[in-house]
Amino acid sequence: MSTTLFTNAHAVDATGETEGFWMLVDGDTIVATGSTAEQAFPLEAPGRHRDGRDGLGGALPVADVVVDLDGARLTPGLVDLHTHGGGGASHDGGADEIERGLALHRAHGTTRSLVSLVANPIDRLRGSLETIAQLRRRDPLVLGAHLEGPFLAPHRKGAHAEQHLAVPSPENVDALLGAVPGVVRQVTLAPELPGGLDAVERIVAAGAVVAVGHTDADHDLAVAAFDRGATMMTHAFNAIAGIGHREPGPVVAAVSDDRVTIELILDGVHVHPEVVRMVFASAPGRVALITDAMSAAGSADGDYLLGELAVTVSDGVAVLAGTDTIAGSTLTQDAALRLALTGAEQSPMCAVEALTTVPAKALGEDDRIGLLAPGYVADAVAWTDDWHVSRVWAAGRELTDGR
Repeated sequence: MSTTLFTNAHAVDATGETEGFWMLVDGDTIVATGSTAEQAFPLEAPGRHRDGRDGLGGALPVADVVVDLDGARLTPGLVDLHTHGGGGASHDGGADEIERGLALHRAHGTTRSLVSLVANPIDRLRGSLETIAQLRRRDPLVLGAHLEGPFLAPHRKGAHAEQHLAVPSPENVDALLGAVPGVVRQVTLAPELPGGLDAVERIVAAGAVVAVGHTDADHDLAVAAFDRGATMMTHAFNAIAGIGHREPGPVVAAVSDDRVTIELILDGVHVHPEVVRMVFASAPGRVALITDAMSAAGSADGDYLLGELAVTVSDGVAVLAGTDTIAGSTLTQDAALRLALTGAEQSPMCAVEALTTVPAKALGEDDRIGLLAPGYVADAVAWTDDWHVSRVWAAGRELTDGR
C-alpha cells in the first residue's frame, strides 16, 4: 500500500484545532500526525496525541504522495446516521439508487453513512436489508442500515405510510434483525406500542441501537425506554412532543440522560437555530447532526416519492403532497455545519464534533472513526475559507464527485 502525507493544514476535530498540521496515511489508516507550527492550539480532550505519542512537531515523514493543503481547514470525514437518499435517488430502491444517493452526500463531505429505510412491508424491508448488506460488503463507507420504520406511532408517523406500520412484536423484530444479522445498526421505535419496552431490550441485545422517535411517549415513558437500553432520540422535536412547562416531554428526558445521543436536523426548517443552540448547551458532546435527506437532496424543486408517498419540494423544503407535513429534508451535512457555525453559534470544534465523533460514538465506532489521529480511518475533508467542501478523502482515497 502507498503512503500519503497531508501537510500545511489547519486541523479541526473534536479534540480542538491545530495549525501547521500534518498527517501520514498508510493505505486506509492514519498512522502518524503532528504539527510544524511553533505553538499548536491546545488539545481539548485529555489523552489525545495527534502524532502517535511523540509530541507535536518534529521533521515531516517521507511518503509516496504529498498533499499540500496550503493552510486550508481539514476535518475528519462527516458521519450521517440518518439519510434516505439524494441526487434524485432513494435508499428504498436498489443498490444502484443507494450508491447514487450516497455519492451525492459524499461529495458534500459525508464519508460514512447509515442507510435509512422508511416503513414498508416487513418482507420488502428484509429485501432492502439484504441489498444494503451486499453493498456494505464491498463498500466499507456504508456502516449499515437504520430502520426508521415500521415501529412508529400512527399519530406521529410523519412521512411514513400508515398501512405499513407494525407493532414491535418479538416475531416482527426477529424477522427484521435476522434478515442479515449485523446489518441493522439503528432502529427507531415508539416505546408506547404494544411490547415496545420489551422490544427495546430485544433489539439492544441483538447489537443494534434503539432510538426513541415518531412517538407519543411522555417524559416518564421516554425515561423508561432509556432505562431499558435505548440510547438515541430520532430527530428531536420532530414527530415527537416538544418541551412543556408541566409535562417536560421526551426531549427533556433525552437531554437529562448522559447515555443518550440526540439527533437534530439543522436545516433552518425542522428546528429553529436558537432551539438547536439550547440543546447544544444542555447536552454538550451528545448532539448528532443528521440530514434525514430524501431523494431531492442536491436536486431541483419538484415532485418526488418518499417510499410510496408523494412529496413536493418547493424552495428546498419537502412536504407530503397537498399538506404541510415535512417529509424529510434536502439537507447535506456541509450545509448543516455552516448553520451550526452561524445560526446555532457553535465553535468549529463543537460543530465538527456533532458531525463526526458524536454520531460515531452513538454506534460504538468512535475508536476508529471521527478523529484526525493515529489508528483512525483516513477519512478527511478539506474546506474553503467559508466552509464549503473543497476535497474529500475516504479510506485513504480521494473521491471525485462522491465516488
